[in-house]
Amino acid sequence: MDATPDGRPIPPLQADERATLEGWLDFHRATLALKCAGLDDRQARLAPVAPSGMTLLGLVQHLAEVERNWFQRVSAGQDVPPVHEADNPDGFTLTPDRGLDQALARWQTEVARSRELTAGAALDATGKLSEQEAGHAGGQGVSLRWILVHLIEEYARHNGHADLIREAIDGATGA
Repeated sequence: MDATPDGRPIPPLQADERATLEGWLDFHRATLALKCAGLDDRQARLAPVAPSGMTLLGLVQHLAEVERNWFQRVSAGQDVPPVHEADNPDGFTLTPDRGLDQALARWQTEVARSRELTAGAALDATGKLSEQEAGHAGGQGVSLRWILVHLIEEYARHNGHADLIREAIDGATGA
């Protein structure tokens, strides 16, 4: 079986390091998409887990920013603007004119670009953190391996948030 019953790709049980890391990242990306499936824009904007203002729409926007930052800016060294508004660097802020379908399409574009940029790169390839990020991490050089592990944990953490938000919206559980 290559996929779970809900269609998410199963990470390989026995593979090399790169296939394992990419498999888990793809699994978590698919989990986020699954948590948003079947929701309308009103539901995606709900922040039902008080006191948090976190929404599924905000999570999708945030993870588009995360993909762009780590793979384009840090790993590839590109100077690219924020995915969304300049005054919304983390992506969590909602705007009236952006719905879930648009945010998901933008996130998927960022995921596709991330895959392009990492396709031939060695796991030991080193990217450069911003000065602010380096201050938190204790250095500027970061390997693609570290970035992939970080993105797996970032998605896993936010998918836990998405589980709670989705259950509060319509009772959907699992995955």
